[in-house]
Amino acid sequence: MKNDLTTSRRELLRFASLTTLGAGLSQGQQPKPQGDTVYEMKFEPRKTVRMGFIGLGGRGTSVMRNFAAVDGVEVLALCDIDKEKLPRAQAILEKLGHLKVPTYYHQGERAFEELAKRDDIDLVCVGTPWNWHVPMAVYAMKQGKHVAVEVPAATTIEECWELVNTSEKTRRHCVMLENCCYGYNELLVLNMVRAGVFGELTHGACAYNHDLRGLLFSNRGEGLWRRTDHIRRNGNLYPTHGLGPVANYMDINRGDKFEFMVSMSSPAISLAYFRDQKLPANDPRRKETYRCGDMNISLIKTTKGRLITLEHDVTSPQPYDRINLISGVKGIFRDFPPRIYLDSMGKDEWGSIDSFKAQYEHPYWKELGETARKLGGHGGMDFIECYRLIQCMKEGIVPDMDVYDAAAWSAPGPLSDLSVAKNSAPVPFPDFTRGRWKNTSRAFGKQTG
Repeated sequence: MKNDLTTSRRELLRFASLTTLGAGLSQGQQPKPQGDTVYEMKFEPRKTVRMGFIGLGGRGTSVMRNFAAVDGVEVLALCDIDKEKLPRAQAILEKLGHLKVPTYYHQGERAFEELAKRDDIDLVCVGTPWNWHVPMAVYAMKQGKHVAVEVPAATTIEECWELVNTSEKTRRHCVMLENCCYGYNELLVLNMVRAGVFGELTHGACAYNHDLRGLLFSNRGEGLWRRTDHIRRNGNLYPTHGLGPVANYMDINRGDKFEFMVSMSSPAISLAYFRDQKLPANDPRRKETYRCGDMNISLIKTTKGRLITLEHDVTSPQPYDRINLISGVKGIFRDFPPRIYLDSMGKDEWGSIDSFKAQYEHPYWKELGETARKLGGHGGMDFIECYRLIQCMKEGIVPDMDVYDAAAWSAPGPLSDLSVAKNSAPVPFPDFTRGRWKNTSRAFGKQTG
Protein backbone atom coordinates (compact mmCIF):
# COMPACT_ATOMS: atom_id res chain seq x y z
CA MET A 1 0.00 0.00 0.00
CA LYS A 2 2.92 2.31 -0.63
CA ASN A 3 1.64 5.80 -1.44
CA ASP A 4 4.42 7.57 -3.33
CA LEU A 5 5.19 8.86 -6.80
CA THR A 6 8.50 7.12 -7.30
CA THR A 7 8.21 5.56 -10.75
CA SER A 8 11.31 3.64 -11.70
CA ARG A 9 12.39 2.80 -15.23
CA ARG A 10 11.69 -0.83 -14.41
CA GLU A 11 8.10 0.01 -13.41
CA LEU A 12 7.58 1.97 -16.62
CA LEU A 13 8.91 -0.93 -18.68
CA ARG A 14 6.65 -3.33 -16.81
CA PHE A 15 3.64 -1.13 -17.56
CA ALA A 16 4.66 -0.99 -21.22
CA SER A 17 4.97 -4.76 -21.37
CA LEU A 18 1.58 -5.24 -19.74
CA THR A 19 0.07 -2.78 -22.20
CA THR A 20 1.54 -4.78 -25.09
CA LEU A 21 0.24 -8.02 -23.59
CA GLY A 22 -3.13 -6.39 -22.99
CA ALA A 23 -3.27 -5.34 -26.62
CA GLY A 24 -2.83 -8.95 -27.66
CA LEU A 25 -5.51 -10.14 -25.25
CA SER A 26 -7.90 -7.45 -26.47
CA GLN A 27 -7.49 -8.67 -30.03
CA GLY A 28 -8.67 -12.20 -29.59
CA GLN A 29 -5.95 -13.90 -27.52
CA GLN A 30 -8.48 -14.88 -24.88
CA PRO A 31 -6.98 -16.85 -22.01
CA LYS A 32 -8.39 -20.27 -21.29
CA PRO A 33 -10.92 -20.40 -18.45
CA GLN A 34 -9.55 -21.74 -15.17
CA GLY A 35 -12.93 -22.50 -13.64
CA ASP A 36 -16.67 -22.42 -14.20
CA THR A 37 -18.43 -19.13 -14.88
CA VAL A 38 -19.64 -16.98 -11.98
CA TYR A 39 -22.00 -15.16 -14.35
CA GLU A 40 -25.15 -16.09 -12.42
CA MET A 41 -23.55 -17.48 -9.28
CA LYS A 42 -25.44 -16.76 -6.07
CA PHE A 43 -23.86 -15.86 -2.76
CA GLU A 44 -24.16 -18.35 0.07
CA PRO A 45 -26.96 -16.98 2.34
CA ARG A 46 -25.93 -15.84 5.81
CA LYS A 47 -27.44 -13.84 8.66
CA THR A 48 -24.30 -11.80 9.31
CA VAL A 49 -21.66 -10.56 6.89
CA ARG A 50 -18.26 -10.44 8.57
CA MET A 51 -15.98 -7.87 6.98
CA GLY A 52 -12.35 -6.80 6.83
CA PHE A 53 -11.21 -3.48 5.35
CA ILE A 54 -7.89 -2.86 3.60
CA GLY A 55 -6.99 0.80 3.13
CA LEU A 56 -8.45 3.41 5.48
CA GLY A 57 -7.69 6.70 3.82
CA GLY A 58 -10.46 9.14 2.95
CA ARG A 59 -12.31 6.86 0.55
CA GLY A 60 -11.66 3.64 2.45
CA THR A 61 -12.95 5.13 5.69
CA SER A 62 -16.06 6.53 4.01
CA VAL A 63 -16.93 3.16 2.49
CA MET A 64 -16.32 1.44 5.83
CA ARG A 65 -18.73 3.87 7.50
CA ASN A 66 -21.47 3.07 5.00
CA PHE A 67 -21.01 -0.69 5.18
CA ALA A 68 -20.95 -0.54 8.98
CA ALA A 69 -24.30 1.31 8.98
CA VAL A 70 -26.02 -1.67 7.32
CA ASP A 71 -27.79 -4.10 9.65
CA GLY A 72 -26.11 -7.48 9.80
CA VAL A 73 -22.55 -6.26 9.17
CA GLU A 74 -19.79 -7.10 11.63
CA VAL A 75 -16.37 -5.46 11.18
CA LEU A 76 -13.65 -7.80 12.42
CA ALA A 77 -10.43 -6.44 10.91
CA LEU A 78 -8.85 -3.18 9.75
CA CYS A 79 -5.66 -2.87 7.70
CA ASP A 80 -3.52 0.14 6.75
CA ILE A 81 0.23 0.67 6.78
CA ASP A 82 -0.41 4.03 8.48
CA LYS A 83 -1.31 2.67 11.89
CA GLU A 84 -2.65 6.04 13.09
CA LYS A 85 -5.63 5.59 10.75
CA LEU A 86 -6.77 2.42 12.51
CA PRO A 87 -8.00 3.85 15.85
CA ARG A 88 -9.66 6.71 13.94
CA ALA A 89 -11.59 4.16 11.91
CA GLN A 90 -12.47 2.25 15.06
CA ALA A 91 -13.88 5.44 16.62
CA ILE A 92 -16.24 5.76 13.64
CA LEU A 93 -17.36 2.17 14.15
CA GLU A 94 -18.04 2.81 17.83
CA LYS A 95 -20.27 5.79 16.98
CA LEU A 96 -22.27 3.45 14.74
CA GLY A 97 -22.73 0.97 17.59
CA HIS A 98 -19.94 -1.48 16.71
CA LEU A 99 -18.46 -2.01 20.16
CA LYS A 100 -16.35 -5.08 19.38
CA VAL A 101 -12.76 -3.96 18.80
CA PRO A 102 -11.51 -5.11 15.36
CA THR A 103 -8.04 -6.56 14.92
CA TYR A 104 -5.47 -4.16 13.45
CA TYR A 105 -3.02 -5.04 10.66
CA HIS A 106 -0.32 -2.52 9.78
CA GLN A 107 3.08 -4.25 9.69
CA GLY A 108 4.30 -3.54 6.16
CA GLU A 109 2.92 -3.66 2.63
CA ARG A 110 1.92 -7.33 2.90
CA ALA A 111 0.00 -6.94 6.17
CA PHE A 112 -3.23 -7.37 4.20
CA GLU A 113 -2.32 -11.01 3.65
CA GLU A 114 -2.76 -11.79 7.34
CA LEU A 115 -6.21 -10.20 7.27
CA ALA A 116 -7.19 -12.21 4.19
CA LYS A 117 -6.00 -15.48 5.74
CA ARG A 118 -8.49 -15.28 8.59
CA ASP A 119 -11.19 -17.93 8.50
CA ASP A 120 -13.88 -15.70 10.06
CA ILE A 121 -14.23 -13.09 7.30
CA ASP A 122 -16.79 -13.30 4.49
CA LEU A 123 -16.10 -10.09 2.57
CA VAL A 124 -12.87 -8.12 2.13
CA CYS A 125 -13.16 -4.50 1.04
CA VAL A 126 -10.20 -3.00 -0.85
CA GLY A 127 -9.90 0.79 -0.75
CA THR A 128 -6.23 1.35 -1.54
CA PRO A 129 -4.32 3.08 -4.39
CA TRP A 130 -5.11 1.65 -7.82
CA ASN A 131 -1.92 -0.39 -8.25
CA TRP A 132 -2.86 -2.52 -5.22
CA HIS A 133 -6.45 -3.31 -6.24
CA VAL A 134 -5.72 -6.46 -8.25
CA PRO A 135 -2.98 -7.96 -6.03
CA MET A 136 -5.17 -7.55 -2.95
CA ALA A 137 -8.39 -8.72 -4.57
CA VAL A 138 -6.72 -11.77 -6.11
CA TYR A 139 -5.01 -12.73 -2.86
CA ALA A 140 -8.24 -12.39 -0.88
CA MET A 141 -10.20 -14.52 -3.36
CA LYS A 142 -7.51 -17.18 -3.21
CA GLN A 143 -8.01 -17.22 0.56
CA GLY A 144 -11.71 -17.96 0.05
CA LYS A 145 -13.07 -14.44 0.53
CA HIS A 146 -15.55 -12.50 -1.55
CA VAL A 147 -14.15 -9.10 -2.48
CA ALA A 148 -15.50 -5.58 -2.90
CA VAL A 149 -12.89 -3.45 -4.66
CA GLU A 150 -12.80 0.26 -5.35
CA VAL A 151 -12.65 1.77 -8.83
CA PRO A 152 -11.07 1.17 -11.24
CA ALA A 153 -10.82 -2.51 -10.44
CA ALA A 154 -7.84 -2.93 -12.79
CA THR A 155 -5.58 -0.77 -14.96
CA THR A 156 -4.38 -3.29 -17.57
CA ILE A 157 -6.17 -5.90 -19.68
CA GLU A 158 -3.97 -8.56 -18.15
CA GLU A 159 -5.20 -7.52 -14.70
CA CYS A 160 -8.81 -7.60 -15.88
CA TRP A 161 -8.38 -11.20 -16.98
CA GLU A 162 -6.58 -12.03 -13.74
CA LEU A 163 -9.61 -10.89 -11.76
CA VAL A 164 -12.00 -12.85 -13.99
CA ASN A 165 -9.94 -16.03 -13.94
CA THR A 166 -9.36 -15.89 -10.20
CA SER A 167 -13.04 -15.31 -9.47
CA GLU A 168 -13.99 -18.28 -11.64
CA LYS A 169 -11.30 -20.55 -10.24
CA THR A 170 -11.97 -19.74 -6.57
CA ARG A 171 -15.77 -19.46 -6.91
CA ARG A 172 -15.60 -16.11 -5.08
CA HIS A 173 -17.29 -12.93 -6.27
CA CYS A 174 -15.25 -9.82 -7.03
CA VAL A 175 -17.61 -6.82 -7.05
CA MET A 176 -16.37 -3.40 -8.10
CA LEU A 177 -17.77 -0.65 -5.87
CA GLU A 178 -19.18 1.57 -8.62
CA ASN A 179 -21.33 3.77 -6.41
CA CYS A 180 -22.66 5.96 -9.25
CA CYS A 181 -24.78 3.03 -10.43
CA TYR A 182 -26.85 3.62 -7.29
CA GLY A 183 -27.34 7.38 -7.61
CA TYR A 184 -30.91 8.69 -7.37
CA ASN A 185 -31.07 9.95 -10.96
CA GLU A 186 -29.24 6.92 -12.35
CA LEU A 187 -31.71 4.47 -10.83
CA LEU A 188 -34.69 6.68 -11.73
CA VAL A 189 -33.60 6.79 -15.37
CA LEU A 190 -32.86 3.06 -15.34
CA ASN A 191 -36.49 2.41 -14.38
CA MET A 192 -37.63 4.75 -17.14
CA VAL A 193 -35.45 2.96 -19.70
CA ARG A 194 -36.92 -0.39 -18.68
CA ALA A 195 -40.44 0.99 -18.87
CA GLY A 196 -39.81 2.03 -22.49
CA VAL A 197 -40.03 5.78 -21.86
CA PHE A 198 -37.14 6.46 -24.26
CA GLY A 199 -38.03 3.68 -26.70
CA GLU A 200 -35.31 1.67 -28.37
CA LEU A 201 -31.93 3.02 -27.29
CA THR A 202 -29.43 4.43 -29.78
CA HIS A 203 -26.67 6.13 -27.84
CA GLY A 204 -25.40 7.31 -24.47
CA ALA A 205 -22.78 9.69 -23.16
CA CYS A 206 -20.85 9.64 -19.93
CA ALA A 207 -17.85 11.24 -18.29
CA TYR A 208 -15.65 11.84 -15.31
CA ASN A 209 -15.01 15.55 -15.67
CA HIS A 210 -13.89 16.72 -12.24
CA ASP A 211 -11.35 19.39 -11.32
CA LEU A 212 -8.84 17.43 -9.21
CA ARG A 213 -5.85 19.73 -9.59
CA GLY A 214 -5.70 20.60 -5.90
CA LEU A 215 -6.04 16.96 -4.88
CA LEU A 216 -3.35 15.83 -7.34
CA PHE A 217 -0.82 18.17 -5.71
CA SER A 218 -1.88 17.55 -2.15
CA ASN A 219 0.81 16.39 0.27
CA ARG A 220 -1.50 13.76 1.70
CA GLY A 221 -3.95 11.09 0.57
CA GLU A 222 -4.34 10.65 -3.18
CA GLY A 223 -1.87 13.44 -3.85
CA LEU A 224 0.88 11.03 -2.80
CA TRP A 225 0.20 8.57 -5.65
CA ARG A 226 -2.50 9.60 -8.12
CA ARG A 227 -0.27 11.81 -10.32
CA THR A 228 1.77 8.74 -11.24
CA ASP A 229 -0.67 7.76 -13.98
CA HIS A 230 -0.59 11.27 -15.45
CA ILE A 231 3.17 10.78 -15.85
CA ARG A 232 3.17 7.31 -17.40
CA ARG A 233 -0.15 7.08 -19.30
CA ASN A 234 -2.19 8.92 -21.92
CA GLY A 235 -5.82 7.90 -22.01
CA ASN A 236 -8.88 7.64 -19.79
CA LEU A 237 -7.53 7.04 -16.29
CA TYR A 238 -10.90 6.74 -14.53
CA PRO A 239 -13.70 5.44 -16.77
CA THR A 240 -16.18 3.69 -14.51
CA HIS A 241 -18.18 6.42 -12.73
CA GLY A 242 -19.86 7.61 -15.90
CA LEU A 243 -19.73 4.35 -17.83
CA GLY A 244 -21.30 2.03 -15.26
CA PRO A 245 -24.78 3.62 -15.27
CA VAL A 246 -24.87 3.90 -19.08
CA ALA A 247 -23.78 0.26 -19.36
CA ASN A 248 -26.72 -0.65 -17.13
CA TYR A 249 -29.17 1.34 -19.27
CA MET A 250 -27.94 -0.64 -22.29
CA ASP A 251 -27.80 -4.03 -20.50
CA ILE A 252 -24.10 -4.46 -21.24
CA ASN A 253 -23.05 -8.04 -20.41
CA ARG A 254 -26.79 -8.84 -20.24
CA GLY A 255 -27.84 -8.86 -23.88
CA ASP A 256 -25.31 -6.46 -25.40
CA LYS A 257 -21.58 -5.91 -24.97
CA PHE A 258 -18.83 -3.41 -25.74
CA GLU A 259 -17.45 -4.30 -29.18
CA PHE A 260 -14.63 -1.83 -29.92
CA MET A 261 -13.50 1.70 -29.14
CA VAL A 262 -11.45 4.57 -30.51
CA SER A 263 -9.85 7.20 -28.30
CA MET A 264 -7.98 10.48 -28.58
CA SER A 265 -6.44 12.93 -26.16
CA SER A 266 -5.88 16.67 -26.14
CA PRO A 267 -2.46 18.12 -25.24
CA ALA A 268 -1.33 17.70 -21.65
CA ILE A 269 -1.12 21.33 -20.55
CA SER A 270 -3.36 22.20 -17.61
CA LEU A 271 -1.73 20.13 -14.87
CA ALA A 272 1.72 21.65 -15.46
CA TYR A 273 0.20 25.13 -15.76
CA PHE A 274 -1.59 24.75 -12.42
CA ARG A 275 1.56 23.37 -10.78
CA ASP A 276 3.72 26.23 -12.02
CA GLN A 277 1.21 28.74 -10.72
CA LYS A 278 0.90 27.17 -7.28
CA LEU A 279 4.20 25.53 -6.31
CA PRO A 280 7.45 27.26 -5.30
CA ALA A 281 10.30 27.28 -7.80
CA ASN A 282 12.34 24.74 -5.82
CA ASP A 283 9.55 22.15 -5.50
CA PRO A 284 10.80 18.86 -7.04
CA ARG A 285 7.39 18.27 -8.62
CA ARG A 286 8.20 21.02 -11.12
CA LYS A 287 10.50 18.52 -12.85
CA GLU A 288 7.67 16.11 -13.61
CA THR A 289 6.52 15.65 -17.21
CA TYR A 290 2.87 14.78 -17.73
CA ARG A 291 1.77 12.63 -20.66
CA CYS A 292 -1.96 12.29 -20.06
CA GLY A 293 -3.96 14.74 -22.15
CA ASP A 294 -6.22 17.17 -20.33
CA MET A 295 -9.28 15.76 -22.12
CA ASN A 296 -9.60 12.21 -23.37
CA ILE A 297 -12.62 11.31 -25.49
CA SER A 298 -13.44 7.73 -26.43
CA LEU A 299 -16.15 6.33 -28.67
CA ILE A 300 -17.44 2.86 -27.83
CA LYS A 301 -19.51 0.78 -30.24
CA THR A 302 -21.64 -2.02 -28.83
CA THR A 303 -22.46 -5.29 -30.53
CA LYS A 304 -26.01 -4.04 -31.14
CA GLY A 305 -24.60 -0.97 -32.87
CA ARG A 306 -25.23 1.53 -30.09
CA LEU A 307 -22.77 4.36 -29.53
CA ILE A 308 -21.30 5.55 -26.21
CA THR A 309 -19.22 8.71 -25.82
CA LEU A 310 -16.89 8.56 -22.82
CA GLU A 311 -14.91 11.56 -21.50
CA HIS A 312 -12.21 12.05 -18.88
CA ASP A 313 -10.81 15.40 -17.70
CA VAL A 314 -9.53 15.98 -14.17
CA THR A 315 -6.99 18.73 -14.86
CA SER A 316 -9.08 21.58 -16.33
CA PRO A 317 -11.02 24.24 -14.37
CA GLN A 318 -14.65 23.14 -14.63
CA PRO A 319 -17.74 22.12 -12.66
CA TYR A 320 -18.27 18.46 -11.87
CA ASP A 321 -20.00 16.57 -14.69
CA ARG A 322 -20.69 12.90 -15.45
CA ILE A 323 -23.02 13.81 -18.38
CA ASN A 324 -25.21 10.69 -17.79
CA LEU A 325 -27.03 10.88 -21.11
CA ILE A 326 -29.23 8.23 -22.65
CA SER A 327 -31.15 8.60 -25.90
CA GLY A 328 -33.69 6.56 -27.80
CA VAL A 329 -36.27 6.87 -30.53
CA LYS A 330 -38.79 8.51 -28.17
CA GLY A 331 -36.57 11.00 -26.37
CA ILE A 332 -33.47 11.81 -24.36
CA PHE A 333 -32.30 12.40 -20.78
CA ARG A 334 -29.22 14.38 -19.84
CA ASP A 335 -27.90 15.06 -16.35
CA PHE A 336 -25.84 17.81 -14.66
CA PRO A 337 -28.33 19.42 -14.43
CA PRO A 338 -31.04 16.77 -14.95
CA ARG A 339 -33.36 17.43 -17.88
CA ILE A 340 -35.50 15.45 -20.27
CA TYR A 341 -37.05 15.80 -23.71
CA LEU A 342 -39.67 13.43 -25.08
CA ASP A 343 -41.73 13.51 -28.26
CA SER A 344 -44.80 13.19 -26.09
CA MET A 345 -44.10 16.46 -24.27
CA GLY A 346 -45.10 18.46 -27.31
CA LYS A 347 -42.62 21.27 -26.57
CA ASP A 348 -39.34 21.99 -28.33
CA GLU A 349 -37.44 22.52 -25.09
CA TRP A 350 -35.95 20.62 -22.19
CA GLY A 351 -38.32 19.68 -19.38
CA SER A 352 -37.93 18.84 -15.69
CA ILE A 353 -37.48 15.28 -14.53
CA ASP A 354 -39.53 15.97 -11.38
CA SER A 355 -42.87 14.88 -12.82
CA PHE A 356 -41.47 11.38 -13.44
CA LYS A 357 -40.27 10.77 -9.88
CA ALA A 358 -43.55 9.59 -8.39
CA GLN A 359 -43.88 6.81 -10.95
CA TYR A 360 -40.26 5.83 -11.54
CA GLU A 361 -38.38 6.48 -8.31
CA HIS A 362 -36.40 3.33 -7.59
CA PRO A 363 -37.48 1.19 -4.60
CA TYR A 364 -33.99 1.44 -3.08
CA TRP A 365 -34.45 5.19 -2.73
CA LYS A 366 -38.08 4.95 -1.62
CA GLU A 367 -37.13 2.59 1.17
CA LEU A 368 -33.65 3.79 2.12
CA GLY A 369 -33.38 7.35 0.84
CA GLU A 370 -33.81 9.11 4.18
CA THR A 371 -31.16 6.98 5.89
CA ALA A 372 -28.81 7.22 2.89
CA ARG A 373 -28.97 11.01 2.74
CA LYS A 374 -28.32 11.34 6.47
CA LEU A 375 -25.21 9.17 6.24
CA GLY A 376 -23.91 11.15 3.28
CA GLY A 377 -21.43 9.65 0.88
CA HIS A 378 -22.03 11.24 -2.53
CA GLY A 379 -25.60 12.20 -1.71
CA GLY A 380 -26.47 8.79 -0.29
CA MET A 381 -25.51 6.56 -3.20
CA ASP A 382 -22.67 5.03 -1.19
CA PHE A 383 -25.03 3.66 1.44
CA ILE A 384 -27.46 2.33 -1.18
CA GLU A 385 -24.55 0.53 -2.85
CA CYS A 386 -23.31 -1.00 0.39
CA TYR A 387 -26.79 -1.94 1.56
CA ARG A 388 -27.56 -3.72 -1.70
CA LEU A 389 -24.37 -5.78 -1.71
CA ILE A 390 -24.96 -6.88 1.88
CA GLN A 391 -28.58 -7.68 1.05
CA CYS A 392 -27.45 -9.92 -1.82
CA MET A 393 -25.02 -11.72 0.49
CA LYS A 394 -27.53 -12.18 3.30
CA GLU A 395 -30.31 -13.41 1.01
CA GLY A 396 -28.00 -15.60 -1.07
CA ILE A 397 -28.71 -14.05 -4.47
CA VAL A 398 -26.67 -12.96 -7.48
CA PRO A 399 -24.91 -9.59 -6.98
CA ASP A 400 -26.00 -6.64 -9.11
CA MET A 401 -22.43 -6.23 -10.37
CA ASP A 402 -19.98 -9.08 -10.89
CA VAL A 403 -16.38 -9.56 -11.95
CA TYR A 404 -17.32 -9.35 -15.63
CA ASP A 405 -18.70 -5.86 -15.08
CA ALA A 406 -15.59 -4.93 -13.09
CA ALA A 407 -13.41 -6.00 -16.01
CA ALA A 408 -15.53 -4.54 -18.80
CA TRP A 409 -15.97 -1.15 -17.14
CA SER A 410 -12.28 -0.91 -16.21
CA ALA A 411 -11.03 -2.01 -19.65
CA PRO A 412 -11.56 1.39 -21.36
CA GLY A 413 -8.64 2.65 -19.28
CA PRO A 414 -5.89 0.53 -20.89
CA LEU A 415 -7.71 0.29 -24.22
CA SER A 416 -7.82 4.09 -24.48
CA ASP A 417 -4.07 4.19 -23.79
CA LEU A 418 -3.57 1.75 -26.66
CA SER A 419 -5.86 3.56 -29.10
CA VAL A 420 -4.26 6.94 -28.40
CA ALA A 421 -0.80 5.43 -28.89
CA LYS A 422 -1.93 4.02 -32.26
CA ASN A 423 -3.21 7.37 -33.57
CA SER A 424 -6.77 6.66 -32.44
CA ALA A 425 -6.98 3.29 -34.15
CA PRO A 426 -9.97 1.10 -33.22
CA VAL A 427 -9.22 -1.48 -30.53
CA PRO A 428 -11.54 -4.42 -29.76
CA PHE A 429 -12.90 -5.20 -26.32
CA PRO A 430 -12.22 -8.61 -24.84
CA ASP A 431 -15.33 -10.65 -24.11
CA PHE A 432 -14.76 -11.28 -20.43
CA THR A 433 -18.02 -13.25 -20.19
CA ARG A 434 -16.85 -15.69 -22.90
CA GLY A 435 -20.13 -15.40 -24.77
CA ARG A 436 -22.51 -15.39 -21.81
CA TRP A 437 -23.39 -11.72 -22.38
CA LYS A 438 -26.06 -13.04 -24.78
CA ASN A 439 -28.04 -14.21 -21.75
CA THR A 440 -30.79 -11.66 -21.14
CA SER A 441 -32.38 -13.38 -18.14
CA ARG A 442 -30.80 -11.08 -15.56
CA ALA A 443 -30.52 -7.32 -15.27
CA PHE A 444 -28.87 -4.89 -12.91
CA GLY A 445 -30.70 -4.62 -9.60
CA LYS A 446 -33.63 -6.90 -10.51
CA GLN A 447 -32.70 -10.09 -8.67
CA THR A 448 -34.95 -10.61 -5.67
CA GLY A 449 -34.28 -14.22 -4.76
